[in-house]
Amino acid sequence: MSYQAPRGTQDILPKDIYQWQTLEDMIRQFCYIYDYKEIRTPIFEHTNVFKRGNDASDMVNKEMYTFQLENSSTSLTLRPEMTAGVVRSFVEHKMYGEPDLPAKLYYVGEMCRHERPQKGRQRIFHQFGVEVIGVKNPLLDVETIALGWSFVSALGLKDMKVLINTLGDDESRDRYREALRQHFQNDIDSMCADCRRRYEQNPLRILDCKVDHDLAIMKSAPRMKDYLNEESKVYFEQVLQGLDALGIPYEIDDRLVRGLDYYTHTVFEVISINQEMGAQATVFAGGRYDGLVEYFGGPQLSGIGWAMGLERLLIACEGEGITIGERETLDVYVLNLSAETALYAFTATTMLRAAGYKTDCDYQNRSFKAQFKSVERKGAKVVLIIGETEMENGQVSMKRLRDQRQEVVALDALIDTMDDMFAEHEDDHHHLEEKRSI
Repeated sequence: MSYQAPRGTQDILPKDIYQWQTLEDMIRQFCYIYDYKEIRTPIFEHTNVFKRGNDASDMVNKEMYTFQLENSSTSLTLRPEMTAGVVRSFVEHKMYGEPDLPAKLYYVGEMCRHERPQKGRQRIFHQFGVEVIGVKNPLLDVETIALGWSFVSALGLKDMKVLINTLGDDESRDRYREALRQHFQNDIDSMCADCRRRYEQNPLRILDCKVDHDLAIMKSAPRMKDYLNEESKVYFEQVLQGLDALGIPYEIDDRLVRGLDYYTHTVFEVISINQEMGAQATVFAGGRYDGLVEYFGGPQLSGIGWAMGLERLLIACEGEGITIGERETLDVYVLNLSAETALYAFTATTMLRAAGYKTDCDYQNRSFKAQFKSVERKGAKVVLIIGETEMENGQVSMKRLRDQRQEVVALDALIDTMDDMFAEHEDDHHHLEEKRSI
């Protein structure tokens, strides 16, 4: 029988991994500049980390992979998102007691959601995200958006726009929820099952419905901006002023509520308007949350964060014709001319590796022609040719493919000669510095 990856999952093969590694390197560089520290949390958490109270989100109600431990009442869930786990960790380890709040954190990892697979939506997918916890300041809302916007801009993405809204504080949202209940009460029985559930749990979620979004009753629904108190209005205005100051373009979308119940005040989505993205156009999105730290037993502290889907990011780059990273090449390929010289060739290969040169050799006793095809496929910069004459004389024959420079050197002079070869060209010189740091 044949075996395949489960539906909604994918293998990332060696021929494609360079794109992912390039993205991950860029992520760490950007977060270093912004002084965000990496955090890693378990791939599964206790279910109540995600399923909090009467949560109306689709993620909690329909998309979580939850399992019960055998002979135990313990329920665990594969993480569908990272914010809850990061805040749980923040509280558990009393990071709120650190002197320099806010805690600025970032993560890169796999998430699991039981969704209908389609382009840009997998059941196991990868996210880069940030969380800033411990201080409530509109400039932090701006900073997090600026970090993500700068990152996608550095990739060269242009078909992007920021959608932003405010959900206000608790008082504002309570007033708005009541207005929505009154607005939908005469029509809710004719709406979809999810909308009927959301009506009871959190009517804000109705505005996020993909089934009934074209109904007249949806288009005439009250607007959040009409129910904001003065404090919430001022906070949102300060966020917008910050975005204006940094030159980050945005559109106010007063229907934007995001998919999770814990959001307060600022919510935003950065979407691609490139047609190649299809229905899953959101590249990164998030918002502020004021009650989550307290829920996990911590003090009353605010946080803000977002998550970026790396699969969608790669699709967006492909749609705009952007190449991420370069396929890896070899520094050196060691060509071995006979079975008798195989050990000698392997010794030279090992010496080069110990010096930090990316090196490979033949293990199949193939012909010279077949080995040289490997040289071409792997993009080797230098070829070592080893036959019986080289072995008997304790030497190697070297050839730099860029300019066909050739020389024969003693084996114990191999590394010094290799350093000289690479140092002659600027684009190869950086390899030496990297190698010496290994």
